[in-house]
Amino acid sequence: MMSTEETLRLTVAALMQLTRERQPDVAAAIGLTQPQLSRRQSGKSAWTLTDCDRLAAHWGMSTLDLLAGPTHAAGCLPAARRPTADAQTAVPLAPSAPAPPAPCSAAPTATPAPAETAAAAAPAPAAPASSAAPAPAPALAAAATSSVPRTPRRAAPAGPLPDLIRDRVAAALTEAGGDTDAAQAALIKRAVPDVMRLFAASRVGGRYEHSEFPPTAGILQKRSQKGSDSIWEGRPKWRSVDLHRAARAGHISMEVTALDMNAAYLAALKTWLPIGKLVHSEGDHHDPKRSGVHLVDPGEWLTPDLPSPLGSRQEPGPLWITEPTLRALIRCAEMDLCTPPKIMESWTSGASEGLLEKMRRALVTVRDEAIANNDEVTTEYVKSMYSKFVSTIGESAANREIRRPDWMHIIRSQAFVNLWLKAHKAHKAGLTVVQMSGTDELHVSGNWQAVFPEGRGLSQVKAKNMYTLGGNE
Repeated sequence: MMSTEETLRLTVAALMQLTRERQPDVAAAIGLTQPQLSRRQSGKSAWTLTDCDRLAAHWGMSTLDLLAGPTHAAGCLPAARRPTADAQTAVPLAPSAPAPPAPCSAAPTATPAPAETAAAAAPAPAAPASSAAPAPAPALAAAATSSVPRTPRRAAPAGPLPDLIRDRVAAALTEAGGDTDAAQAALIKRAVPDVMRLFAASRVGGRYEHSEFPPTAGILQKRSQKGSDSIWEGRPKWRSVDLHRAARAGHISMEVTALDMNAAYLAALKTWLPIGKLVHSEGDHHDPKRSGVHLVDPGEWLTPDLPSPLGSRQEPGPLWITEPTLRALIRCAEMDLCTPPKIMESWTSGASEGLLEKMRRALVTVRDEAIANNDEVTTEYVKSMYSKFVSTIGESAANREIRRPDWMHIIRSQAFVNLWLKAHKAHKAGLTVVQMSGTDELHVSGNWQAVFPEGRGLSQVKAKNMYTLGGNE
């Protein structure tokens, strides 16, 4: 169970997302600096009772409502504080002194002080993009802002995105006095907040603002505290039954190479991700401009010498799968590898394949540099950043800045689909696919160097080991 402090940090992050505020806005409103607020949100220092009073007053609710958790607090947030779907709302900063909290239900309301009354009566400041003209009257404010395209309120990074990673490594090495082991340990410990900082910087100038705390669709909710939800990611665990049977009988003998796909989750960051909250629909229709999860009858797999993109699932009947798995099945049906899947229900949102692309490119750039320079500190740091990004964006106590279990499932599924695509490429080129398992392991027989480039790059593969099927297997 989360502590009150942890719940408060999650609530603050959720309310900042709902009001489209950033840390500098909230910090100024409650009499703190941005670094002070950041330390409270990262758990390096504690929120005080005075902070709680000021936060509650800033968001127009009682302190008890603020402390009741993100779902309850979001329900108590006044409608006027929520920007419209297509508008960037200018939010007036509250005075640094704590104001009496506004109740969520029937709590008594105190009489405001004269200074607070004057501040409340003053017109809201104009949005940053406005001219020096007077702010519109309150009755016209919503109409005036609804036609303005919403833009992200993030500070642009001081330099190229890869510099955020390089500078962090340099600082860690300096703080550790050149001790690479200590620097690496410190960097890995900071990987989650650092990758979220990189992600936020990568979204500067984006065409739209993604949702960081959308309502979680029931199908994505865990069925028990330590259990999982109902989504099948398509993790593979396959090997050619016919080949292994023939090998055990002594009918065949072949040299097999176990190939390792490099940085599988980093490559999988390029995938179609839902932008907003997921919306339910029914019917056998797939919109390629949307993404989410789907209840499908997957049809029949017709190609025994290739694994199915569904992975190791053996049970027949409908199942919930992610966007990458569905797209792979549709593609396989077009190639006559299986019968077409039938979509029964979907939870989807408008989607983009580029949500994580800037961040992915920055990580790839620094990773390539580190490999070329034999810099294992940076290599392991980058690996920790992208792997922990994927593992904590669902419902993890290690990441309070986002809750997107749909993204987590989709990225993992994309990694498995990418591995399947490698298997299909090998099969099409005449290699014998012997086994496929995990996130990054493909066993083939034949001249694989003619099909895949060898190396540690993102588009390359490594040979893990070789063995003889029918010999020492």
